[in-house]
Amino acid sequence: MQPYSTPYTSFIQTIPQLNNEYECDIFLRDYLKVYLPEEVLNEIEEDLYNFGNRVVEELPTWARDAEVNKPCLTHYDAWGNRIDEIKVSEGWKKLERVAAEEGLVAIGYERKYRQHSRLYQFVKLYLYTASSAIYTCPLAMTDGAARLIEVHGDDYLHREVYPRLTDRDPRRFITSGQWMTERTGGSDVSRSMTIAIEERGEYRLYGHKWFTSAITADVAFTLASTEQPAPGERARLSLFYLPIRNKEGKLNNIEVEALKDKLGTRALPTAQLRLCGARARMVGQKGKGVKTISTLFNITRIYNTISAVSYMRRAYALSAAYAGVREAFGKTITSHPLHRQTIRTMEIAYQSNALLAFLLARLLGREECKTATENEKALLRFLTPVAKLYTARQAIRYASEHIESFGGIGYLEDSGIPVMLRDVQVLSIWEGTTNVLALDMLRAAQKENGMEAFRQYVYHQLSQSASEPMYLYKEKIRQKADALFAFLDKKRDVQEAEKYARDLAFYIAELTIALQWLEFIERLQNPRATYMAALNYWLKTTLNEQLLDTADDIA
Repeated sequence: MQPYSTPYTSFIQTIPQLNNEYECDIFLRDYLKVYLPEEVLNEIEEDLYNFGNRVVEELPTWARDAEVNKPCLTHYDAWGNRIDEIKVSEGWKKLERVAAEEGLVAIGYERKYRQHSRLYQFVKLYLYTASSAIYTCPLAMTDGAARLIEVHGDDYLHREVYPRLTDRDPRRFITSGQWMTERTGGSDVSRSMTIAIEERGEYRLYGHKWFTSAITADVAFTLASTEQPAPGERARLSLFYLPIRNKEGKLNNIEVEALKDKLGTRALPTAQLRLCGARARMVGQKGKGVKTISTLFNITRIYNTISAVSYMRRAYALSAAYAGVREAFGKTITSHPLHRQTIRTMEIAYQSNALLAFLLARLLGREECKTATENEKALLRFLTPVAKLYTARQAIRYASEHIESFGGIGYLEDSGIPVMLRDVQVLSIWEGTTNVLALDMLRAAQKENGMEAFRQYVYHQLSQSASEPMYLYKEKIRQKADALFAFLDKKRDVQEAEKYARDLAFYIAELTIALQWLEFIERLQNPRATYMAALNYWLKTTLNEQLLDTADDIA
């Protein structure tokens, strides 16, 4: 009698394949047709097509290498000399090289297409991020450093540092770090304990930095106090530029104590440092460091927003591709209406969040090229923390949906799928947590006329004539806007407003997205039915004005 055995099967799951990420993103292509002049789009589209191929054919292999071969720190050489050498993978180095070659920072500063250059640049970053092992992080700080120098830098920084931060040649291109966090806290930078001592015309920095991302960068900007604060007083911080290594290639009186063991962003070397008299030069006015460095992190917050949307787009693209090849119950899972609906909600989510992200890119381009109105400048400042906090939370939600859409395979580390969820979790922490950014939104509202700028933007958008099919949508959005501003007119007390800041920020993000859908569809000559459906879905599933008033329920 033969022993019982299960039938042998040679079934192997099909790996989903991505095609050209620019060509396949019909929404992105439609968006650029609306918001770029025809001559600009004609000139840059070949570059976007070519890059769309690179991000699916070349970069994922390098990103996987960087993820698997994590940065390694060696404190001492064989002879006992302290070297604090950090080695990164070849994949990480190649991701840096392609960033320079593709002008992922340079495009924004060459300004070949004037105010449209920032949109062009951020579209390339949108294509790049999800394939980059989040190399976008050092690029964000590099871009922010370039802008900081452009606005606040002295002749030396303009001459010696700025050109290399914005270079396309990988041999000359350098990256920058942003060292803000100390043991005393992250977002509350006024508790910094780093001291800057002036010696013979230059400064020496002494202190400790608890989190320093991209420690393998070439230069950094950091905060320090030129005076020891009295007990109980907050430090008056100044901003400093420092090269990470000296002319001999040795660390600039910096000790790397450890590399951080993180949930995600494992390819990115993040360290804790001790500054032991690091040579530095002051940037901007003494005691105005927090205000000066805000120029930098206004840029990095927009990068964070674009990165979140990039991951949402990739989650949708991979989930949709897998649904077309994976079979269940006798047919591909994309043939099941319920799963098809899930994929469609992922598509609407990435498109909706992209509308918010690219609005910031357009406003930034206008501000930098001095074509923005005062209201647009205030709107950019107001919406930047809102967009960052909202898109970060959405990215986490849809990265989780992405894993679930793959079933058991999605839970296996060697499939590469869980990396996205681990990486996007940091997007709600970097550059300020959700609550910190909600409070920053309130500061922009109260001190920089941000809420009034937003109110003017909303009603200006609603005052535009609408075609007959869009009129009902516009009226629904008007009702949602009226509910927001009626609520705000009742909650004028600053302390009371703080309780509602988080829900307000979410509502403002969703209202802005609804207005952007309305504008985008109206500007298209023949809008796709899927866009009309997306706006309808958005108005049915978001903007719940009852949520604005929930803070009292849990007080």
